[in-house]
Amino acid sequence: MKNKNNILVTGGAGFVGSSLVEGLINDENNFVVVVDNLQTGSKEKLPVAQHGNLKFIQCDVNKEDEITSVFHTFSFDYVFHYAALVGVKRTLDNPVKVLNDITGIKNVLNLSKNTGVKRVIYASSSEVYGEPVEYPQNEETTPLNSRLPYAIVKNVGEAFLKSYKQEYGLDYTIFRFFNTYGPKQSKDFVISKFLNAALNNEPITVYGKGDQTRTFCFVKNNVEACINAAFDENYVNQTINIGNNIETTILDLATTIISLTDSKSEIQHLPALEEGDMTRRHPDITKMKTLLKEDLISLEDGIKEILKDTSFIL
Repeated sequence: MKNKNNILVTGGAGFVGSSLVEGLINDENNFVVVVDNLQTGSKEKLPVAQHGNLKFIQCDVNKEDEITSVFHTFSFDYVFHYAALVGVKRTLDNPVKVLNDITGIKNVLNLSKNTGVKRVIYASSSEVYGEPVEYPQNEETTPLNSRLPYAIVKNVGEAFLKSYKQEYGLDYTIFRFFNTYGPKQSKDFVISKFLNAALNNEPITVYGKGDQTRTFCFVKNNVEACINAAFDENYVNQTINIGNNIETTILDLATTIISLTDSKSEIQHLPALEEGDMTRRHPDITKMKTLLKEDLISLEDGIKEILKDTSFIL
């Protein structure tokens, strides 16, 4: 018989967090506690627990007294720290609020260290690479070129995890997320934004020429890789890129969405953003591929999955 795991997911009412929770509670040996301050998350995104193994607590990890009581009520084996202020525009408009997330990282690590947590799993970001100097972006060799507050906070978080391992022996796994998409993603991210416009036959706005590239990872692939890595000793104290390795220009994304939705939307070009819109993204996903049992889901197939249930984007 498998051991029961008590698992904390911070930011678990967000898009990626709630999808992770859904994957975790499928195993009845996992008891999952979700904390979220609901600033950008929503309880509606949380799955229904068939095994009664899910508990939600509204809590802000940046407030020490709130998160301390959660750690002291449950004895966690694993902690997934996914709570963060996210979204390019939101993070550019609120730089101080972004920097406050460093407090949450410290709170989670101090409490994990003091309560016997086996491993902290941290949601970092491709943004730590900044405007990259090599392709594909490899976890070990590509220099981190973090400049914007969001990227700096993720980089600092990674440094905290490595330092807590060195000084206190607290194990970790770091995931650097590249663009992840799927059902339940909020409207201010590029695919859901474009889909919302296309389904309403409204103009789709593209910054600059639209020749900046991204790689889009369907959330099911993200969750499978992350859950497999989190409980595998081979990935302890490792950093793993989580993404897709097929580059797509933003202009091609817009035309693909117009085609798949049979939309009458027109593409409108806006001036290029002054900052925060990197020209290229292309991860080395060699490690991630070892964690998947099947091929990566293509962009077209992923968009078709979202179109089966548009309740969150319309």
